[in-house]
Amino acid sequence: MKATTGLHCLVTGATGYIGGRLVPELLDAGHRVRCLARSPEKLRDHPWAGRTEIVRGDVTDAASVAQALRGIDVAYYLVHALAGGSGFEDRDRTAARIFAEQARAAGVRRIVYLGGLTPAGIPVRDLSPHLRSRAEVGEILLASGVPTTVLRAAVIIGSGSASFEMLRYLTERLPVMVTPSWVGTRVQPVAVRDVLRYLVGSAAMPPDVSRAFDIGGPDVLTYEEMMRRYAVVAALPHRLILRVPMLTPRLSSHWIGLVTPVPRALARPLAESLRHEVVCAEHDIARYVPDPPGAPIGVDRAVSLALRRVREADVTTRWSSASLPGAPSDPLPTDPDWAGGSLYTDRRERAVDASPAALWRVVEGIGGENGWYSFPLAWAVRGWLDRLVGGVGIRRGRRDAARLRVGDSLDFWRVEEIEPGRLLRLRAEMRLPGLAWLEMYADPAPSRPADRATGARYRQRALFHPHGLLGHLYWWSVSPFHAVVFGGMARNIARAARSLDEEAAATGSAATGSAATGAAATGGTASERPPAERPASERPASAEVPEDSRPPGPDAERENP
Repeated sequence: MKATTGLHCLVTGATGYIGGRLVPELLDAGHRVRCLARSPEKLRDHPWAGRTEIVRGDVTDAASVAQALRGIDVAYYLVHALAGGSGFEDRDRTAARIFAEQARAAGVRRIVYLGGLTPAGIPVRDLSPHLRSRAEVGEILLASGVPTTVLRAAVIIGSGSASFEMLRYLTERLPVMVTPSWVGTRVQPVAVRDVLRYLVGSAAMPPDVSRAFDIGGPDVLTYEEMMRRYAVVAALPHRLILRVPMLTPRLSSHWIGLVTPVPRALARPLAESLRHEVVCAEHDIARYVPDPPGAPIGVDRAVSLALRRVREADVTTRWSSASLPGAPSDPLPTDPDWAGGSLYTDRRERAVDASPAALWRVVEGIGGENGWYSFPLAWAVRGWLDRLVGGVGIRRGRRDAARLRVGDSLDFWRVEEIEPGRLLRLRAEMRLPGLAWLEMYADPAPSRPADRATGARYRQRALFHPHGLLGHLYWWSVSPFHAVVFGGMARNIARAARSLDEEAAATGSAATGSAATGAAATGGTASERPPAERPASERPASAEVPEDSRPPGPDAERENP
């Protein structure tokens, strides 16, 4: 069936993993897109932001939802309170009812919802809270009176997805695995590219179609088989997998949180959803969104496509793109007496014998594989402590090895503001008795031209707004270590910038651009740089661009792993 073009689409959850990938697909299909976001500034730096209308609102606020749905043909509902703590099912239920009511009042022609694939023959009351809530949201939307498409998926395989990251890290880091019994559960994974194809195609469904569809790839296999298949595709040695039946989903979430970057709060619902077999009962979606040649994509190719994106540092969205519920979201106060409380500050400033451009490359390249330029053990211990209390820890890494944008997660920070070439402001998402920010500035030195190698000044500011007595005690307990952690950080960033300029001078190139390489940040060689930043002659075989990733012809199928 030929897709209808020119529809006006609303996308909720555009700051998330699927929503952030769906928007450009809808635009490329000829649709107009409006995004509803609680924090529109998080979408500011996306390459497609200028082609969309972005409005501020929340799905639990009926007035903002009504405003966002005005004039909309197709509304995509891609939000949920996953890992939202106690009461998340109530929040999901309330938000879905508000959205359903307002969509009907606004005359929306279709709602499209991406939910979870539920096991056959299992009563809804016996499902995990995560799957139970997903199923209930689907039923609420189907009962809205608006024609609704509910797409039900199990494990989504794509670069940056939580399911893929869990599979990847478990398989790569553990040659011998003691695993829970759920690794023997059969699942039917689906490639993210197929999910996006179904989402876009659902916009053109006939008005008399209002139902749920199971979506999955061609392979049905156990999670253990998925790990073994991943190892083969990634060219890893054979993995030894030992099942231990006493590992419950709750214990499994601790185990997953220990080995992978996926925090326990997110790992638990993922593990719980694998307690029961999740296999598609039908493939009726193909009647309305026909499968092109080579689709749906199998597990091996889905893993291969995702790994290629990771190795080429070309991951457009990640599971951490959306803030986890409970993470702090307050912006940096402009008034030091904000909320009538204290605002503790640690300031560092250094003259840098390097160009401002080189200094900025180091600043923007901070975190992830490049580290934090001071006392690695202290940062690692802080990350482990955060994990122990249910936080995200320091292993979320970066979406892109070289470049940052507003809203990106960066280890246990999130990018709150970025002024290219000048300012990077990070907001802490670790568990703290207060709110914390870290600012880094790359400025020209006073009275010196901006392009002089000796013309940079680095400024660093750590801020903490304590909550109650515990917050004050926390600050004073860690402040003795600031000279080592933050002082060392300033010194080493200045040293890395100088090394970058010296390397550029030795090779006859300019230390310009917007990102630091691994070599610049760590003093390493060109082979340590992200593959996408190396000359083709220096890229490893795994980073070469395969034949099927070259720009397609007009009739070729687009790659979007």
